Amino acid sequence: MTLAASFEIEYLQYLGPDGTPVAEIPEAFRDASQLLPLFKQMLFVRTFDTKAIALQRTGKLGTYAACLGHEATHVGIGASMRPEDVFAPSYREYGAQFMRGVRPRDVLMYWGGDERGNDFPEARNDYPWCVPISTQCLMASGAALAFKLRNEPRVAVACCGDGGSSKTDFYAGLNASGAFTSPLVLCVINNGWAISVPRGAQTGAKTLAQKGLAGGLYCLQVDGNDLIAVLEAMRRATERARSGQGGSVIEFMTYRLHDHTTADDARRYRGEQEVKDAWTREPFIRLRNYLVAQGVWSDEQEKAWIEECGAKVDVEINAYLETPVQPVEAMFDYLYADMPDDLRAQREYAISLEGRR
Repeated sequence: MTLAASFEIEYLQYLGPDGTPVAEIPEAFRDASQLLPLFKQMLFVRTFDTKAIALQRTGKLGTYAACLGHEATHVGIGASMRPEDVFAPSYREYGAQFMRGVRPRDVLMYWGGDERGNDFPEARNDYPWCVPISTQCLMASGAALAFKLRNEPRVAVACCGDGGSSKTDFYAGLNASGAFTSPLVLCVINNGWAISVPRGAQTGAKTLAQKGLAGGLYCLQVDGNDLIAVLEAMRRATERARSGQGGSVIEFMTYRLHDHTTADDARRYRGEQEVKDAWTREPFIRLRNYLVAQGVWSDEQEKAWIEECGAKVDVEINAYLETPVQPVEAMFDYLYADMPDDLRAQREYAISLEGRR
């Protein structure tokens, strides 16, 4: 028998669940003080997430997709990008988006049903929210090809979930990147559940990272609850992309500690013990313990920062709540250069229902 091909997928982890190093920390991240801003950003995201859920529960926000448990992955992805890069998110990567210039009030506007939450004042290079899963992979792949053709040292980064990695959009995006050696980084955030479908029921692949091998991409599996591992994986992938070595698929192993959205009840399909076990591996406590052991973080600092985070988030919430609601006809605007007659008639009818004409 002749072997046609064989492969291995490298797994990256540097901090154990209790924050103890389990491997030599990469040189680029050995200064623990440099991790502090990212740790603080993780705590800010968790504070925002908690308050956003409370807004939804009190009827001041629509259905909301919590990111509890994903903070290290999201913040690590955002921290690894340059301003000129392009980000194609799904609908949950708040930590990365905040670091790209998206304001918390924009996130709230979006989940409040206002499309102005997609009009990011600063993150002009990035794509808007994408709810249809994995279509953003094609968008990012197209941007990456444009960078290649223009000979620009820029990177396109897209995020999708474990379920999204089984979509044709995902495969088409990575295949194009492999064919054209374009600077695409596909981040598969594997939280174990494609809404209510377990990972094992929607793919037979041993890892999700290996799916990139078929397209000729560099592939890694990473402990997504370990910020240092996330940063190292993204460092490798973006450096390869900028130097013309092509794209990557990175599988971030994490867990969705909240329901899929506030419209979901995950207790119907996953066990209580599974969630309890996941809490022992969550990213915040892991990094906190490491930073405390390194002498760069304390209870006093944490208390002060939590208070500051709460105040900052409250400012954003108030800005969202005080934003005037758009008139009903706004849903028809900016769809066509010349609005079709049937939509124009609907627009006039909608206005008439409010008694303004």
